[in-house]
Amino acid sequence: MINFQYVQPTTPQAAIEALTATPTAQFIAGGTNLVDLMKREVMNPEKLVDLNALPYRAIEKAGSGLRIGALALNSAVADHPLIRQYQPLLSQALNAGASAQIRNMATVGGNMMQRTRCYYFYDPAMPCNKREPGSGCGALNGFNRIHAIFGTRDGQSGSPSCIAVHPSDMCVALTALDATVQVTGPKGDRTIPFPDFHRLPGSTPQRDTNLERGELIVAVQIPENRFARNVHYLKVRDRNSYAFALVSVAAALDLDGQTIRAARLAMGGVAHKPWRLLAAEQALQGKTASEATFQQAAAVAMREAKAYEHNAFKLKMAPAAMVEALKVAAGLA
Repeated sequence: MINFQYVQPTTPQAAIEALTATPTAQFIAGGTNLVDLMKREVMNPEKLVDLNALPYRAIEKAGSGLRIGALALNSAVADHPLIRQYQPLLSQALNAGASAQIRNMATVGGNMMQRTRCYYFYDPAMPCNKREPGSGCGALNGFNRIHAIFGTRDGQSGSPSCIAVHPSDMCVALTALDATVQVTGPKGDRTIPFPDFHRLPGSTPQRDTNLERGELIVAVQIPENRFARNVHYLKVRDRNSYAFALVSVAAALDLDGQTIRAARLAMGGVAHKPWRLLAAEQALQGKTASEATFQQAAAVAMREAKAYEHNAFKLKMAPAAMVEALKVAAGLA
């Protein structure tokens, strides 16, 4: 780890100015991922801008939906009465992530900004287009068991130059729930739909998000919806705790009896960003909730999937996880 400057501004404007004054500076809050990356010399910021003095911790009703400050802790969000009552899918996803100790440190904004856990990204001795653009992708022809099956083709704005996957559980649920991200920066405030916050690798695999340099996450807004019941977050992993998803599914159903009025579906562990399954959602709408219906939707969801040498098992695991998550959400399992 290199020596670095440390500052703790007390206003958003001061934080933005502190970051933009140093090209390699990074924002930090809980530090649960960034400090690891610094210790491994994967990231070497010359300055850390600590955001913990900013007033971004509130979890509250806002209009007809909920607003979650970027500095709210993952554990506080997961256990908050408003989240448990109105957005239980988010609570389930948060409690599936990391360990209790990490959830007590990690913030919502930091969770969104965490980097992939691709082995090749974490090993500075190996080629990695995300860590060092132009150096190659070690995973493409290497050990690619945990890697992407969606969004790796040029036609999907993906790129064979990076097949790493996004690691967050929280972001999979927020993608399914049509959340939006409020940011502020040198050019002012703007709102980003959550499915557009993270990006496919394209020609710039070193970029994980569509944030511009100096932009600061302020809050996440979840609109009112009819998904306070009939939801399930299913995470399939190598061990039962403190492991990242091989495949995860965020499933939410709006049921009229056994008829599906609307569905929301997203997957984790399968793409460079949380992967929304819009075609499968449309395939479920108006159908009777049953295992046969869910299997048909899962087949639709997998049409664009592509496996590599060591992750072909995900082509069976992903649809099976989707069917199981929907069965639990519908009360059929």
